[in-house]
Amino acid sequence: MNPRQLVLYALKDLETGSFTDVVVDRLLSKFPLSDVDRHLFTELVNGIVRRKRTLDAIIDRLAKQPAHRQPPNLRHLLRLGLYQLRYLDRIPESAAVNTTVDLAKTNALAGLSGVVNGILRQYIRLQNEQTEVLDLPADPIARLGILYSFPDWQVAQWVAELGEIEAEQLCQAFNRVPTIDLRVNSLKIESNLGLEKSQIARLQNRRDRLIEIFETAGIAAVPIPDVPQGLRFVGNVGAISQLPGYSAGWWTIQDSSAQLVTHLLDPQPGEVIIDACAAPGGKTTHIAELMGNIGTIFALDKTASRLKKLQQNLDRLQLSTVQILTGDSCGFPELINTADRVLLDAPCSGLGTLHRRADARWQKTPEQIQELALLQAKLLANTATWVKPGGVLVYATCTVCSIENEDVIEPFLKTHPDWQIERPPADFPLAHLASDNGWIKVWPHRQQMDGFFMVKLRRST
Repeated sequence: MNPRQLVLYALKDLETGSFTDVVVDRLLSKFPLSDVDRHLFTELVNGIVRRKRTLDAIIDRLAKQPAHRQPPNLRHLLRLGLYQLRYLDRIPESAAVNTTVDLAKTNALAGLSGVVNGILRQYIRLQNEQTEVLDLPADPIARLGILYSFPDWQVAQWVAELGEIEAEQLCQAFNRVPTIDLRVNSLKIESNLGLEKSQIARLQNRRDRLIEIFETAGIAAVPIPDVPQGLRFVGNVGAISQLPGYSAGWWTIQDSSAQLVTHLLDPQPGEVIIDACAAPGGKTTHIAELMGNIGTIFALDKTASRLKKLQQNLDRLQLSTVQILTGDSCGFPELINTADRVLLDAPCSGLGTLHRRADARWQKTPEQIQELALLQAKLLANTATWVKPGGVLVYATCTVCSIENEDVIEPFLKTHPDWQIERPPADFPLAHLASDNGWIKVWPHRQQMDGFFMVKLRRST
């Protein structure tokens, strides 16, 4: 199967509202590709979806008909050709043009192959003349939205909070290829450095040991600063499940900022911990590891299918202290005053992880954000009742949207005077990022991690 032909199939499927990752996985399972073609296919599909506003703005400039009035198949072809010309340096211009023209001829668009050829070559000519093809407006929000391919309302939020310069840096970060981070299972990896003086040293020594194991297999991984169990793969590593130690439970995939949430929770051996909204279990398993697999963890989620993934992770990592409960975290009255610590990794818009999901920026609306904030407030109020007097609740989201973060926490504190924010301790890896109010917001362009919000709340005794 020609990978570019498969891209056209994917773009057609996506017109029906399907999710990009679902379409990509389905087509790759049906049409196996070589490693090189597989990489090209996934890069083209994700890139075109991610950059479609920019690509359509180029079509608007060069074609007689604007992009939204083009026949869908022609629009797909033009996006495919223009994406290669604008964003993929390793593909020769002639190859990008010729393969796209050939696809027009073999996909019932032979009569428009000349149009495709003309538009793509016009783009090349303007680029060679160092002429900016995009017609960018003076308004900074619209300019960034067109240049980096985001909805204006998202850009407006970032400009309001960060200013125009940093908002542009954030746009650039969200358009980079995402890294693959992993978390070392310190209960499985044996250190060759003797007895460590602290937990942080123990975790870092296990991490160094896994680096040695990867190096032996010809795989490059580097430690992530400020993340004691975090490693980041360098370059293409192939199938994750085939890497050394994966099936044995030595490590698991988890972004570095998500790992920091569990360190902020700071679970201790023998405690009772509740992980609300737990599936697929990255933070649940991390809690069990930090507790030395000693204690009781209740992992809750309302989606049974996602809890199956959690159980698979528990089995692979060989963790036995977790009890899985299926149900809505707005319920469970039997859990009131039972937990030493609760983690609420709340359902959110995911607007801190736009680099990982190509279509997420187009699927969210301001109305959905407001609805999520109402749900988050409801979950926070209910899960707070599970905490014993003197206990801890950590609220976290993978979004940088203030409506889902600060605007949820502040009203909660006003209506719950027995709760206060507890600033992260001095030895917390990102303690220096804590705001004056005590919460932490991780920005991808600053910390090179997923965007996250986390805050530690303490119930008075």
